[in-house]
Amino acid sequence: MVFYEGLTRFEKTRIISARALQISMGAPILIKVANVHDPKPIARAEFERGILPITIRRSLPKKR
Repeated sequence: MVFYEGLTRFEKTRIISARALQISMGAPILIKVANVHDPKPIARAEFERGILPITIRRSLPKKR
């Protein structure tokens, strides 16, 4: 179940990559994992569960 609907694949990739970098630098992991040491699948699982500590802000084009 993805809680971040309406994001492009590029935005999803950027968010997961940023979280994977945080995990690799020692940030606490927000889900329970067993024997997984690679930050990419952990970040992807956090994204899919909707528990990322990342705020998404985008500026949309103004309507005419």
